[in-house]
Amino acid sequence: MQKLMRKIKDNGLLLAVASGIVLLSFGFMNAPSTRDFRLSKNMDIFFSLIREVSIFYVDDTDPETLIENAISGVLKELDPYTTYVPESEKENYATMTTGRYGGIGSLIRQSGEYVIIAEPYEKFPAQKSGLRAGDIITSIDGVSIKGFQVSEVSELLKGQPKSPVLLTIQRPGQNDPLTKEIIREEVRINNVAWYGKVADEIGYIQFNGFTENAHQEVSDALKDLKRNHGATRIILDLRGNPGGLLMEAVNVTNLFVEKGEEIVSTRGKVKQWDHVYKAGKRPVDAEIPLVILVGESSASASEIVAGAVQDLDRGIVIGRRTFGKGLIQTTRQLSYNSQLKITTAKYYTPSGRSIQAWDFSEGNGARNIPDSLISEFSTKNGRKVFDGGGIIPDIQVNEERPSPLVINLMARNFIFDYATAFVSENPSIPPVSEFTIDEDMYSAFLEFLDSKDFDYNTQTETHLDYLISASKEENYYDAAGDLIIELKEKIAVEKQRDFELHGKFIKSLLKEEIASRYYFQKGRIQASLESDPDLEKAIEVLRNPALYSSILEGSFIYAAQ
Repeated sequence: MQKLMRKIKDNGLLLAVASGIVLLSFGFMNAPSTRDFRLSKNMDIFFSLIREVSIFYVDDTDPETLIENAISGVLKELDPYTTYVPESEKENYATMTTGRYGGIGSLIRQSGEYVIIAEPYEKFPAQKSGLRAGDIITSIDGVSIKGFQVSEVSELLKGQPKSPVLLTIQRPGQNDPLTKEIIREEVRINNVAWYGKVADEIGYIQFNGFTENAHQEVSDALKDLKRNHGATRIILDLRGNPGGLLMEAVNVTNLFVEKGEEIVSTRGKVKQWDHVYKAGKRPVDAEIPLVILVGESSASASEIVAGAVQDLDRGIVIGRRTFGKGLIQTTRQLSYNSQLKITTAKYYTPSGRSIQAWDFSEGNGARNIPDSLISEFSTKNGRKVFDGGGIIPDIQVNEERPSPLVINLMARNFIFDYATAFVSENPSIPPVSEFTIDEDMYSAFLEFLDSKDFDYNTQTETHLDYLISASKEENYYDAAGDLIIELKEKIAVEKQRDFELHGKFIKSLLKEEIASRYYFQKGRIQASLESDPDLEKAIEVLRNPALYSSILEGSFIYAAQ
C-alpha cells in the first residue's frame, strides 16, 4: 500500500494506476453476484476519488494518510475490536500475543511535562541498573524528552536486545541528575504474576493474561502448589485479566477438566470459523475444589475459562459480572506487512450461551442486548445461567466504591509520591506479611499531605458552589447566605473526618505501593490480598465442603454480599 501510494503521488503515473484499477474492476464485474458488482463499483469510485484529490486539491496531500483515515472510517462502522495494524505497529501487536518485547523492562507513566518510572520489573534491566519508581526521565540518548508523551518515550526505550540506551534521570530528593547506560534485553511479561498459599491448604494463582504458553505457567504453579505447598483447594484469580489467545483459554481450562469435555465453540458467517474446542489432554487435576475470581475487567479468554468452569459445574465463580466480550478476532495478512485484526466469530460456552454484552450489528455504535433477547441455559447439573452480558458469578460480591478522598489521592499521585519519599529514607522493610502501616506511619502520611497543601472537592461541595452561584443570580443569597455558609463550614469539618473514616482503605493502598518498591509486583499482589473481600469469600466457601457442593448442585443459591 505504501509503495502504491508513493506512485500515486507521482502525477505521471496516476492515469496508469487508475487504468489498472479499472481493469481490476472489470474482473469483479464479470462475477454474477450483485454484491460483488457493488463492491467493485464502489472501489472504483473510491480510487478515482483518491486520484482526483491527489491531482487537484489546492494543497499537497499525503495519499497514505488519506487511505489510512479512510480505513479507520470503514472499521469505525464495525466493532472496536476490528482494527488495522500498519507495519509500524506490528511489533506492538506481536507483544500483545507473545508477551515479549525488547526494552528495559519497566512500567512508565506521565507526570507533568516528563515521563517517570512507575514500576521496574524485577530481574530486568531497569531494576538491575538501579532505576526506581518515581525516577524522572529527563533525556534519552542525549535528547531531552520534556513534553513527550508516554507512547513516544515507550518507543524510544524499546529496541533490539543487547542494544544500549542512555538515560538521564532526576531522582526526587537528590540535586544532581543520574546517568545510566542500560543494555536492553528481551522482556517477557509473565501471565502468572504471583502464586502461593493464602490460607490453610488453599493455593492461590493470580493470572494476568493469555499470551503464548500461558497454560504452562498456570500448570507449573498448580503443580508446585500441590506438591510443595500442600494445597488441596485452588483459587484462580482472573480479575483484571483482559484475555488473549483462544487456545490458551482452552488449554488453561483443560488443566482442570477431563479430556473430551467441551470448553468453548465458535460460530461465524464463514463456516471455516465454526469449531468446537474440547479438552485434548489429561488434566492436571479434575477433582480439586476450584474457585474462579472475576470482575468487570475480566474479558474474552478469561470469560471462556470462567464460563466453561461454571457450565461444567467444575468450580464456583465469585466476584462481579464480567466484561462481556464474546467476539473472536483473527489476524489476516494484508499487503506490505500490514495486518487486519478482524472479528470473525462469536464464542459460546458449553451450555450454548453467548456472553457478548454489546450488539454492534446495526453499524451505528454499540447497544446493550435487550432483556427480551436474553435466554436461559442450564449447566451440567441443571443450574440456570443466562446469556446476553458476561458471566454472572455464582456468588456476587459487591465492591466498595472508593470515596472522593481516595480518588483524589490516587489521581493526583499522592500515595505514589509518598512511597517514593518513604523509600529514600528507608533502605528496607520487613517481609510483606510482617510489614504494617501503623498509626505513626499514617500520621507521617497526613503530615506529608499537609506539606503539599492537599485539598479536594466533594460532589456535595461542587453542588453547593453551584447553589451559591445560582442563589446570587436569583437574589436569594442575602436571605439564605448565612445558612449556606454554615453548611459549608460543617462540610469542611466532616471532610477532615474522612481520613479517619477511610483510614483502613488508605492504609491498604499505602502498603501496596510501598511493598511494590521493595518486593516489586509480587509484593504489591501479596499486600493487596490482605484486605480483599472476594478472596475472603472464596476462602470461606472452600473451607466449607458442604456449602461448596450445595452451590454446584444448585440446591443453594448465594445472594449478593
